[in-house]
Parts: sequence; structure tokens; C-alpha cells
Amino acid sequence: MAKTLAEKVWESHVVARAEGEPDLLYIDLHLVHEVTSPQAFDGLRAAGRQVRRPDLTMATEDHNVPTVDIDKPIADPISRTQVETLRRNCAEFDVPLFSLGNVEQGIVHVVGPQLGLTQPGMTVVCGDSHTSTHGAFGALAFGIGTSEVEHVLATQTLPLKPFKTMAITVNGQLPDGVTAKDLILAVIAQIGTGGGQGYVLEYRGEAIEALSMEARMTICNMSIEAGARAGMIAPDETTFEFLKGRERAPSGKAWDEAVEAWRLLATDADAEFDAEVVVDASTLSPFVT
Repeated sequence: MAKTLAEKVWESHVVARAEGEPDLLYIDLHLVHEVTSPQAFDGLRAAGRQVRRPDLTMATEDHNVPTVDIDKPIADPISRTQVETLRRNCAEFDVPLFSLGNVEQGIVHVVGPQLGLTQPGMTVVCGDSHTSTHGAFGALAFGIGTSEVEHVLATQTLPLKPFKTMAITVNGQLPDGVTAKDLILAVIAQIGTGGGQGYVLEYRGEAIEALSMEARMTICNMSIEAGARAGMIAPDETTFEFLKGRERAPSGKAWDEAVEAWRLLATDADAEFDAEVVVDASTLSPFVT
């Protein structure tokens, strides 16, 4: 049976399936930060549970941290408490943490790609709506709530009903001065701020293929502003070039094997989407936001 990109990634991660019940989906990468994790760790502690796969979990301090004077105590007391709590929780549960002052510390949805943690075909979750950013790499990436954060920490799985799929085909080339943000704003203007509810949006077409990885990340990031669960772009040579040599990406023979598998992560020619939208890139102009 022909499948879309989202369906291929989903089906390859189903741990258990029963009629009338949500699928149990395996999670490859769980990103954690200081805002949505404290209650999740408290839940583990109260139940006497450990983090199931610390090696598939990465934490960083990124929401309520300063960008200057990072060697000094955080001035805001609430932010300081959140960060200190994350540090204690990660130490107690053996979760890798990039703290202020660590060269790898940064915005969680930038750290994953820059380190090569985010890879095609993965399932990626984080307690943050803009987790969809990672979909630019052909990953199925979406935000989750604090109770779900606890569930992933404890089991490395999530019970979920399959998402609907929507193709966003962008034909032609973007005019000079029109950016990826203009493109995604045009898509949102066309389908509405709630038009993507319940969907994974797969962006494809000539204009998408011409974008850099940073531009693709912008597109997938803002899928949430259309109400979507996630955004995805099939991996290609641009993706592979970005990931090659990254610290956590495969190397040597493992790299060649990974790329061979990643090349299969494309929507089948005769696959059917639940909805389809077509955009003519050549007609777009810059948006004022």
C-alpha cells in the first residue's frame, strides 16, 4: 500500500496496536527544557520510576535564561528556580544536560539539528509546540504536554491516534526578496490559522527543494501557526550535506547505511493525502509582520 512520508515514519514506530485504541508509538528523541519538565520529573519521583532511556533524552536550559552575563546567577527568581530544578532533576535521573556556559547549550530546536541529534525518519517530541521545527529533516516531530513528557520519560512511548496528512505543494521559485517566512505566512493565509488542525503538513515542490535547511526549519517551525500537529519535508541532498560530520550524526560506514535508508523516506507517487493545497511561489511577495 502506498504511503505518505508521515505514514512511513509513523508505521515504522508503532510498538503496539489494538482495535479501537490509540497506537503506542516509540519515541527516538526526547528533548527536555526547564519549563514543562518539573512536574513530569515529580511524577516519576512519586511513582518510584526512573527515566527509561536517558540516552535518548537531551535536556538544555533554553526558555528562561539570559543571553548575557551567563556566568552570574539568574536575576529573575522564577527563572532561576526553574533552571536549578532542571539541573537537580537531570542529575538525579541521569539525563544529559547542556547548562549555561556549555558550548552546546542553546535553543532546544537549534541544538538538536546542530549536533546531528535530529535525523531523518525519527520520532521527536518535546514539551514545546514548535518541536515541529525538526520536521525539516524528515522527522515526525511534535510538541507534547507535561503529562506526556512524564509518559515518555517513563516508557519512551506515547499512545496516539494517527494524524491526518496534508500536502502543501509549492510550485515555481520564490521571487527575489521573498523568504521562507513569507512562504509559510502565505500558506497560513491560504488555509487559515486553524486549517492544519489534526494534520501533519508535508511541504514539497520545486520551491521547497530549493530552500536551505535553515529555511526549511522556519517553514516547519511555523506549521504550528496554522494549527497543525507537525510539518515535514522529505530528506534530500541538502539534508544530508547539513548533517554530514555533525557530532552526533553517523559516520563512516554507518553514515553510508543511514543515507541509503534516508533516501527511502519520501511519499510514494500514488499515496493519497487527506487534503492537498497548491501554492504558486512566483506570485508571492513579502509580508509585513
